[in-house]
Amino acid sequence: MATNLQFIKSASGSGVSSLSVTDCFSSQYDVYQIVIDTYEATTQQELAIRLLDSGGSVISASEYDRASLTMFSYMGFIEFRGTSQNKIQYLGWNSATSVGFGLSMNIFNPYDSSSYTFFKNQTSTFANGDGLIGYKNIGVHKSAEQITGINLLGESGHNLANIKVSIYGVKWVVH
Repeated sequence: MATNLQFIKSASGSGVSSLSVTDCFSSQYDVYQIVIDTYEATTQQELAIRLLDSGGSVISASEYDRASLTMFSYMGFIEFRGTSQNKIQYLGWNSATSVGFGLSMNIFNPYDSSSYTFFKNQTSTFANGDGLIGYKNIGVHKSAEQITGINLLGESGHNLANIKVSIYGVKWVVH
């Protein structure tokens, strides 16, 4: 069985406190892929995500659980875990001295109002002067509700200097 990605929409922002991508989830797909190939920050900050409910409002209640592994090429690995959080944290790091950023995330069952929404992602970036940093994350939004979009924000509260995100639906093809 092979998969095909079906482009849904993209969004970008510069100098914004957060970036919302609305109306990107529907009943047409159960699995989505989110790709962020541009993320720049003016100060050191982690990238985080929240979901948008069926009315388009950001879900900032303590309904998220997550586990993260940060893998440094120049020092040891670090694990982070959190339950009842108000966002999924540690998706990736960037700063004014970082070079490059790439994130690939899968979101499962966001539009299904009878199911939790699950996440998994992998991210890579390069810290200038230090080396490569990789991330692996899993997470869940522990409220069975219809999700229609995402909201990306900088962890430290600073503006996102530059960010670009693309959303794809995963269409299963049987050969």
